Amino acid sequence: MGHRLSRIYTRTGDDGSTGLGDGTRVAKDSPRVEAFGTVDELNSVIGLMLCEALPDDLRATLERIQHELFDLGGELCIPGHRRMQAAHVTALEQQLDAMNQSLAPLKEFILPGGTRTAALAHLARCVCRRAERRLMTLHRLEPVAAETLQYLNRLSDFLFVLARHVNRLGGRPDVLWQPGGVPADTTKK
Repeated sequence: MGHRLSRIYTRTGDDGSTGLGDGTRVAKDSPRVEAFGTVDELNSVIGLMLCEALPDDLRATLERIQHELFDLGGELCIPGHRRMQAAHVTALEQQLDAMNQSLAPLKEFILPGGTRTAALAHLARCVCRRAERRLMTLHRLEPVAAETLQYLNRLSDFLFVLARHVNRLGGRPDVLWQPGGVPADTTKK
């Protein structure tokens, strides 16, 4: 970063445009801005998750992911710039596989919930899927690197497994979907 912002407001966006990293001005609702804005939103939800009590290894992983998401946003902010590599995708797959080994196989759909941290992981997963959709919209107009698309796809899978994993660590079962609504009250005598 060549210089630090000493003043946050610039008034240059008052006309509904914003500046990309290469100096180009685009509409604030352009597909590119929508994509990196949603990645930023995802990063914020992960930041909220980091406010929870987490094991040190998961905390370190989520902090690393935050930095990677900022890199990904930078890639999107500067057309033609590349930050995401196949190694980022592989690292997510390895961590996903390691967490998944300790979980029972899924036989039913699950709902967001259990522990607060798991619910936040599910929220992050949903925002990640939206970011992935925004990237696909952009990709139809301008090429997006395959690794960037793959990274968000793996990250949403990682966040799903993370939700299950933190529920297990918290001693809470997965919240199973009950077709037709709320399960019958089994506590009545």
